[in-house]
Amino acid sequence: MKKTTVEPAKNVLGPAIRQLRLGQRVAVSQQDLAGRLAAQGVSVDRSAIARIEAGQRYVLDYEAAALAKALRVPIERLYRR
Repeated sequence: MKKTTVEPAKNVLGPAIRQLRLGQRVAVSQQDLAGRLAAQGVSVDRSAIARIEAGQRYVLDYEAAALAKALRVPIERLYRR
């Protein structure tokens, strides 16, 4: 994968993902979220989730769809600020 410089403003999903992950009835760990993604065939490990939440990694479109499904929310919810 091509390495790019990521500016926090270019990753608007990170904070929402963290908030939704921790706001579940039973908080979901980054490792558990990675497992939910793997069950969908999407390979995003725990450290990548940490980088996404910190705004240091881009989220690809299919990853956003899988994250929404794993967090059991509509994809639009990831884009709210």
